Amino acid sequence: MSDEESPVPEDVLKSAKDQLDEEEITLADNEEILHALSELTPVYENDRSYFVLGNYDREPIRRLNLVVDRLNRRTDGYAFRMVDIRGEWDNSIQKFCLIADIVTYLVGVAEKDPSDFLVEQGLLVGTTEYFAKSHVLKRTYEDEEHPFGWMQDGVFELFDRERRLYRWRTEEDLVDMTGELP
Repeated sequence: MSDEESPVPEDVLKSAKDQLDEEEITLADNEEILHALSELTPVYENDRSYFVLGNYDREPIRRLNLVVDRLNRRTDGYAFRMVDIRGEWDNSIQKFCLIADIVTYLVGVAEKDPSDFLVEQGLLVGTTEYFAKSHVLKRTYEDEEHPFGWMQDGVFELFDRERRLYRWRTEEDLVDMTGELP
């Protein structure tokens, strides 16, 4: 697919190409990345888009999918996960950043065990643009006051101060909190 046929706006393609030009990648890699971005046409066809982050292990991914499903029930929204964007990417951080640049919201679903989107959490709070459009659905645990550890607690405190931290314990709570997202 040529740039002229692409459903992706020209400024996004240019930004992606500029970022890619700074890296040592092959032309084939560049084409694969641009093709993967063109799969995100629904991001541009809806008023809001949600890039949902979290754990892909058996039980947590079921809850992650629940969040994606609830957000996709909105008539003006499109939600998806990182794995929904096809292609073999050698650099998952590059993939994350390219996608995060074009979405309306980044939504993290945080659970303590096993570990979830730790690297992405660092990017969410370390990048002004990403932090401004991020929301975190944090699971609480009855028997533990600090189940995530001091580093993640610091990240959660930043989101809490901005009123973009949503706490949930049960799947029913998770559905309710997902409904609170913009």
